[in-house]
Amino acid sequence: MPDWKKLIEGKIALAKKGLKRNEPNQNDRIPAGQTLTTKFPILDLGIRPEIDESNWKLKVFGLVEKEIDLDWMSLLKLPQTKDISDFHCVTRWSILDVPWEGVLARDILALAKPLDKANFVTLHSYDDYTTNIPLEVILDDDVIVAHHVFNKPLENEHGGPVRLVVPKRYAWKSAKWLKAIELHAEDRRGFWEIRGYHNDADPWLEERFSEN
Repeated sequence: MPDWKKLIEGKIALAKKGLKRNEPNQNDRIPAGQTLTTKFPILDLGIRPEIDESNWKLKVFGLVEKEIDLDWMSLLKLPQTKDISDFHCVTRWSILDVPWEGVLARDILALAKPLDKANFVTLHSYDDYTTNIPLEVILDDDVIVAHHVFNKPLENEHGGPVRLVVPKRYAWKSAKWLKAIELHAEDRRGFWEIRGYHNDADPWLEERFSEN
């Protein structure tokens, strides 16, 4: 187990004894408790799957009218978008003005046509990581299935060739090495959520750890 993960899990135990709010940050673009960095730190579960453009696929399944499977060329044929957003990690660093390129997640979901009873999404990664968000969150206009960052192809260490980017949530919701998007009616907590991380992960509310 990576040392950083042991450290975070230790902090979860301490946090459950009494959650405390941090003082507001002097930079109003950075949530409380965060520190600005110009680097792009690398965090994962210690597994980096051997996935590239040649063997990557994205499946959308569950409560949809039509299950879809996108390969690399199919992804590039969809309308491409660029978005600049800030990125906040629960390990207390933030990086501002990150330029992402890819496809809006809602454009991909539109191909599958979510059913009315679909309310939540589970994101599946090639390293078997999962995380969960409400359907309405992934449909936001800044949530991108990204293949480029900083004007370069997304490197494997940062979740390439394709990762999800959910700017309004802590970074663990932005699943690396994106493999599948599953739609379902009831919420299902993912890898970190069942280990004590907050289910909603709003950095502006400091939703780092669950009180339950």
